[in-house]
Amino acid sequence: MTLPHYPGYDVTAKRDTLSWDEITREVIDERLATPQDPRFFDAVQWRAVNALCACIVPQDDEREPVPLAALLDAKLVNDSGDGYRDARLPPLREAWRIGLAALDAESRARHELPFASLVKEAQNALLRDLQHGDLSNDAWCGMPCALFFSMRVLHDICGAYYSHPRAWSEIGFGGPANPRGYVRMVFGRRDPWDAAEAKPGEEERARRENQRVR
Repeated sequence: MTLPHYPGYDVTAKRDTLSWDEITREVIDERLATPQDPRFFDAVQWRAVNALCACIVPQDDEREPVPLAALLDAKLVNDSGDGYRDARLPPLREAWRIGLAALDAESRARHELPFASLVKEAQNALLRDLQHGDLSNDAWCGMPCALFFSMRVLHDICGAYYSHPRAWSEIGFGGPANPRGYVRMVFGRRDPWDAAEAKPGEEERARRENQRVR
């Protein structure tokens, strides 16, 4: 078991403090209430995307996981693009539909099983080939697989992870700095309402400090 860097720290304890304003609270409350059942993905896609998320951002059993597949599903339901895209990629929703179907097609061609049914080692091997652009099944419909990996898989799944308060608590992030902002900008110093990082032998002190409501 790996000890947390910020033991006892929960960024949501800042919810009703001066650190967050009402707009921030509304945005974060909505994110925490993301529906856990798919609304965009069908049952086959849902299995594939859950397996894909588990490969890209493995999460341990010591903490409540960030619901990556649900966050991605919500992004696609809302068609929340980035305001830009590589011209070699189709629009957001189409890219994911093609990409998941092609990943399953590649998996069936190689292992006679869908991607979600493969053992982890086989899943990771397939994803390495995806990353390096070494997949060429007709199901890709001309979409560059390496570009799908970098611009959709990594971008969307990792972005979903670090958009969630559970990930913020893990890395000691205080959430949107609005309206409080930051005061101590010198390297190695922190504001009193920021998380205290534990050092070897100091886990209990950091835990007590982080459990105080700022």
